[in-house]
Amino acid sequence: MNFLVFNHSWPLLSVLIFLPLAGALLLFLLRSDRAARVGALLVTLVNAALSLPLFTGFNAATAQYQFAEDLAWVPALNIRYTLGVDGISLLLVLMTTLLMPLCVLCSWRAIGVRVKEFLACILLMEAAMLGVFVALDFVLFYIFWEAMLIPMFLLIGVWGGPRKIYASVKFFLYTLAGSVLLPVAILALYLHSTPHTFSIPALMGQPYSATLQGWLFLAFFVAFAIKVPMFPFHTWLPAAHVEAPTAGSVLLASVLLKMGAYGFLRFCLPMTPLGVVTFAPYVLALSVAGILYGGLTALAQSDMKRLVAYSSVAHMGFVTLGIFVLNTRGVEGALLQMINHGVTTGALFLCVGMIYERTHSRELSAATGIGRTMPIYVTALAVFGLSSFAFPGTNNFVGEFLVLVGTFAFSTKLAILTIPGVVLSAAYMLRMIQRIIWGGTQNPDSSQLTDLNVREILTLLPLLLFVLWIGLMPGPFMDVFHVSVSHLLQQFHAGLHP
Repeated sequence: MNFLVFNHSWPLLSVLIFLPLAGALLLFLLRSDRAARVGALLVTLVNAALSLPLFTGFNAATAQYQFAEDLAWVPALNIRYTLGVDGISLLLVLMTTLLMPLCVLCSWRAIGVRVKEFLACILLMEAAMLGVFVALDFVLFYIFWEAMLIPMFLLIGVWGGPRKIYASVKFFLYTLAGSVLLPVAILALYLHSTPHTFSIPALMGQPYSATLQGWLFLAFFVAFAIKVPMFPFHTWLPAAHVEAPTAGSVLLASVLLKMGAYGFLRFCLPMTPLGVVTFAPYVLALSVAGILYGGLTALAQSDMKRLVAYSSVAHMGFVTLGIFVLNTRGVEGALLQMINHGVTTGALFLCVGMIYERTHSRELSAATGIGRTMPIYVTALAVFGLSSFAFPGTNNFVGEFLVLVGTFAFSTKLAILTIPGVVLSAAYMLRMIQRIIWGGTQNPDSSQLTDLNVREILTLLPLLLFVLWIGLMPGPFMDVFHVSVSHLLQQFHAGLHP
């Protein structure tokens, strides 16, 4: 298989997937909750450290799948256990492993009941999410894709807020309904391939009729648009975010939402290019609608978590916009924005969780005017807030700028329609920052609130560093996926003229 590069002497990707699974089982052998917390933190830190060779040993000059593993699994159906990473998936894998220790740290005091079960769900989520990004066999991909539902459902339904049952059931039904057509599309690809195969790279080069590509795209679109979530499939997201514990919100915003965009890039563009061209105008219209709707709705929120949740709808609108303008700048901007959104919005949910632990409220009115008593906290919040509306020098600026450049190259009118979304993001985020730091004439008493402790500072510090690193020096990150994006667009254009 010439699309695989076996450039590692041991199964690194399998270790990254199965180490959290083993850790989840071992947690139940520990006697105390504190030991479980320490154990989960160690497992996630080790996994993060083990993922670093992916970055240092990655050859960005090739679009092949590296660190590959390929074993026969179900020979009768040609189902294989095939793993690998390319420039499109590498940064998503690294972002996932980086965030997991932070999810454990932010839950150190916030979760006090069924601690072992909670941490086991976190570790199971890590295994499933990593599996989605590295699987190169469609059956394997689908198993990991569906496996995420159960631990996320439990995180919201067991450790969530007052309406946790409603939110968890809504999340489960939406995402499950979106995935109903996914196995149908996978089976159709298998039956129309020669020879029959579930290998994702092999299916990219197969000739499919325009009619089949149209139906395949629609099946993929439903699954991935709900996961993004695109407007108007977004209604599960605010409920899930508001009710989920802080770690659950971070995982939802930073990783789960990226899986829909990853699906568009990995499957729709190379496998159904004719379907993409047919439906791209409608997807672009929904993307712009999501940008404007998310911004306007966020501006009206008084609940901080709900505000950040609706901002995700707007930011992910920029991601799908960049993907479907179908040029290099747009797709590269979308990929970078996927990473940026994971860093910035994950950090904002961490900040909201930290103030919730102190005030037991997510309302802006309960957290106004705390700048004097919590200077470290408001400094971090201000940096992440500036990043959220793409202030120059922060990571989101680079991603949104590239998306807008790609959009202007595609259609000036379309780009102009997105400009109000940029203004709205500044409006709702500056409003939140102003009220939290300075407040108004009737601020609640915040004299009893304590500033961030060492654990909380260590939780936010890595994300703060990435906000500035990507914002000031994005080159090392963009170099990772430049060749893979160019190869992807070559596959797309080749599919238009077989």
